[in-house]
This record gives sequence, structure tokens and C-alpha cells, in this order.
Amino acid sequence: MQKITTFLWYDDQAEEAAALYTSLLPNSRVTKVTRYGESGPGPAGSVMTVEFELAGREYVALNGGPEFHFTEAVSLQVECDDQREVDELWAKLTADGGQEGPCGWLKDRFGLSWQITPRVLLDLLADPDRAKADRVTAAMMRMQKIEIQQLLDAARG
Repeated sequence: MQKITTFLWYDDQAEEAAALYTSLLPNSRVTKVTRYGESGPGPAGSVMTVEFELAGREYVALNGGPEFHFTEAVSLQVECDDQREVDELWAKLTADGGQEGPCGWLKDRFGLSWQITPRVLLDLLADPDRAKADRVTAAMMRMQKIEIQQLLDAARG
């Protein structure tokens, strides 16, 4: 059991968001749904919280109302093995109103920010050859969705 759980505030889309997120990654599932009672603040019987796991990590989504919104100050980073995984996650998370952002960042249709990051990018950015890492950084800065082949071409010079 993890000691710290990420808690995500939604207006009234917690169940829809959890269903999308758990469909994206292996070892993900909804584990519990709690509903509002007669004392509110949401309508009796409506979803209050959805507990779920993404790749084995626990999260809670709350239907808390329209008072608070996500910002880019918090994001979920997904390390991807290959371009197929990057492309698939990018397409699913930007669908139905999501927004592409720079350098592998996006917002899903609920406004939550994600970083869809190929593992090779992290390796190239940490390369001890700083000239290579700088070329990769410059290439990444021109991208929205990360394209691995372009990173590898930049690394080679």
C-alpha cells in the first residue's frame, strides 16, 4: 500500500476520466466508487470519488464541482517504450477535446496535463556528450508529440 495518493479534482467527470485512464495502461483498474449520500454536497447517489490504479499506482478522482481546475503545474508523465506507444497514448489523450502542447505535453479533455515521454528521450537528454544532448533538446523544443526518429537523427548530428 502506498503512503501518498494523488487526488484529482473534477467537476462531475471523475468516473469518465478514471475509465479513460485505466483503459490506457497495463496493470490499471478502477478499484472503488463512492457515492454521495443525502447530506451532499453532490446529488444523492451521484459519484463522489473513484479510486483507481494506473500502472499499479493509486489515484483518487473526486467529483468536487466546478470551483477548481487543473493547471500545467501538475502533470502525469508516462514513459513509453517506442513510437507506437507514444502515438497511441497521444491520440487517445488528445481525442474528444484534448489539446496538444509543446515538448511531449498535452492536456486531456478533462484538462489534466500529461507528458508522453519516450524513454529514449530521457536517456539522450542525460547523455554525457553535452553537444549531443543539446541537439536533442533543440529538436524536442520544436515538437509537440515526440518523434523518436527525429531525436535519434538529432543525436547523430
